Amino acid sequence: MSHLILATNYEAAAVLGGSNLGNIALSFSPRFVRGQLPSEEELAMGLEPRSAKHSRRGDHWLDGVKRDWLMGFGSQDIGFFQLCEKFDSIEVWADPWPSDQLVLVWLLDLLRPYKEITSKLSLMHADDTIANYAPESVAKWKLPAFKVTENHLVTASRAWRAYRADTPHPCFDLLITDLTILPRLRSALIAMMEELPDSTTGLGASEMDLLDFVNDGHTDPRLVVDARWLRKVFDEDDAGDALLELGEYSAPPVLLGDPAFDNEDRYFGRSEWKITLTELGRSLLAREDDMWRHNSIKRWWGGTELTNERLWRWDRESRLLIAP
Repeated sequence: MSHLILATNYEAAAVLGGSNLGNIALSFSPRFVRGQLPSEEELAMGLEPRSAKHSRRGDHWLDGVKRDWLMGFGSQDIGFFQLCEKFDSIEVWADPWPSDQLVLVWLLDLLRPYKEITSKLSLMHADDTIANYAPESVAKWKLPAFKVTENHLVTASRAWRAYRADTPHPCFDLLITDLTILPRLRSALIAMMEELPDSTTGLGASEMDLLDFVNDGHTDPRLVVDARWLRKVFDEDDAGDALLELGEYSAPPVLLGDPAFDNEDRYFGRSEWKITLTELGRSLLAREDDMWRHNSIKRWWGGTELTNERLWRWDRESRLLIAP
């Protein structure tokens, strides 16, 4: 019996690959928690057999996979669906965090039309970050395997379509429905709603965490963006991009680096300068000001483009979505 493990992030796949729980363990590279979402066409192309369309590293879903990881089941050029067909059983291992849950619902929505694959698919819901554990420890876990049913697929499709919608309202509506078939999804969606501009400050929860960390005296940018200190939404790349963005507004809440250095060297490389809060940053932490009274916003939350004229917000006290 051949057994494929699919993980919702690369680090988990590396651990699961060493656990010998399956013939091979692979993962997916998309992250959906920050920035404009890839189109469905772009996502689908990345899973096709390698061709001239995959001209840049990262275009193909197996670009980060070592050749020996496939162990006789195919080459690094194989398409995702073609690889799935080679296995008798497939398990999807999902970390509980928002990025992983979004990858999970995207994957289940993607697979929904392929009954020959979903019929051999099971879900493994981890309670913690899989990559925090040694492979031999994970090999001893006794997690239940949930056979994928139509209810799983329907719920995942609803969630993925809601997140891709052009307003956050469909995601908010999902929170009052029964999502228990995917037990980590509701908390992940709430965490993502908290990344919308706050009803008072205009910043998302992770952005406020960055300011709070600087306010506590941690002014080295490499420490501020360390994912270990952040809520489990952004990774270090997401946090670094968010910090750079906060420092580049016309009225920034933080001051970053030394203008003598260009690009990321200015912040994360040679510069000895430290991050400091501006007066606006301190006012935002005190919840006495609104970021978008002083700046123009143009960013994405899922499929929603946020602008000053179209600024959806989240009230963290009442847990209510506030329309523009």
